[in-house]
Amino acid sequence: MHNQDTYLEEWKRGQELAEAMVPLLGKLYRDAGIVPMVYGRNIANSSTIDILKAHRYVRQFEGGELAIEDTFPLLEALGGLQLSPARVDLGKLAMAWLKQGRPTPIADFLRAELGEIVDQPTAARRPKDVVLYGFGRIGRLLARLLIERTGGGSAMRLRAVVVRKGKGNDLHKRASLLRRDSVHGPFNGTITVDEEANAILANGNVIKVIYSDGPDQVDYTAYGIHDALIVDNTGIWKDAAGLGQHLACPGAAQVLLTAPAKGGIKNVVYGVNHGMLTDADTIVSAASCTTNAITPVLKAINDRFGIVNGHVETVHSYTNDQNLIDNYHNADRRGRAAALNMVITSTGAAKAVAKALPELEGKLTGNAIRVPTPNVSLAILNLNLTRPTDRDGVNAFLREVALYSELQDQIDYTASTELVSSDLVGSRHAGVVDSEATIADGHRCTLYVWYDNESGYSSQVVRLMRDMAGIRYPSLPRLAGEEELPQAVAARS
Repeated sequence: MHNQDTYLEEWKRGQELAEAMVPLLGKLYRDAGIVPMVYGRNIANSSTIDILKAHRYVRQFEGGELAIEDTFPLLEALGGLQLSPARVDLGKLAMAWLKQGRPTPIADFLRAELGEIVDQPTAARRPKDVVLYGFGRIGRLLARLLIERTGGGSAMRLRAVVVRKGKGNDLHKRASLLRRDSVHGPFNGTITVDEEANAILANGNVIKVIYSDGPDQVDYTAYGIHDALIVDNTGIWKDAAGLGQHLACPGAAQVLLTAPAKGGIKNVVYGVNHGMLTDADTIVSAASCTTNAITPVLKAINDRFGIVNGHVETVHSYTNDQNLIDNYHNADRRGRAAALNMVITSTGAAKAVAKALPELEGKLTGNAIRVPTPNVSLAILNLNLTRPTDRDGVNAFLREVALYSELQDQIDYTASTELVSSDLVGSRHAGVVDSEATIADGHRCTLYVWYDNESGYSSQVVRLMRDMAGIRYPSLPRLAGEEELPQAVAARS
């Protein structure tokens, strides 16, 4: 039986190993473009405590914590291999290693599991220039994510943000808003201002701040920017005519809208229908935060059980579109004070799902309730299914989808009985299935899906940006059949 000293010694030993992991993880990330994970949790640029917590998280899937002593030797061995960029899950590697009886030498085990990126030539490529048109909630979170990823192969480089010039010391105010965030906390790094260059310097990235009154008024080549992906997060222009103005600018090559688009523009939920994109698609929409949160779960459920019809109710945090205190607003009810009221309003997310999943056309209705929280929302999916199931069956299936399928970046899973909305701030998954709230009996099923409508959505946008830039790195280790979502996962569950 453990005594107090034993527990403390175990903790100190784990902390010591986590401290030793930090430089190894950093080197892999910076030099090889390896994004290290533990059961879907990114541990690049993480603190020792975050690394330990990621190992503890494994208990939700494996019934017990993953010992850091089991991942450390694998990490050390990875450092001795010549690797090309990929997302590598140390936790899954460790579990496979343990289940195989810790085969040695470790390098041979890793070569077998990661063969497609070991000793493979990696062609040098110029980082994709990215410009953020608008610098609000989503714009600044995208900036954080892009800056964070600069070390991992430098595949995309944030070169500029375009805004209307505000009154007062605009440049310093923009930098301050990037530096500090009331919801997501301080920026992870250093930010300074270069007034002469009218630029923000963030972790070595020089980000030009360009002032413009319209999307067709910027010559990006004048700033050394070429073939850029312009990410429009203003929400002002939503059709081809409006967004096409960006493409009239020298140096601009593609446009991505961070809102639902109108007309024939493709609305893409990454992980579900990104395969429909072609090189001819120069204007693309990343749909909405709610559509991104619910569509992957709906796809998984429809593939496995079939959806006859259903209703989606979103409990959504208030946004800048609402009034802080009662005042005139064009939309019904949204003029009432956002921080004081629950506000019933509409959502187009249920109908928008059909743009990514045509098989659900006309099968879903939807509504929304705006609530007095600044971030993290909840979608309640009331579904009638083709094939009967029960609570345990649905949860087991979604747990496997979250861990082993091609939707593992989009769908997260929690078995916590104490989780509340603030616990999900910073989640980088499109949605998180709350398994403890699942209701299922026969052909009826109700699922509760949390989502950080800022961070989770921004992570989806970055994934789509990578795809548009032609950057496609594998997620390893692969599990047999994991690319065949319904068959392989259903067989395991």
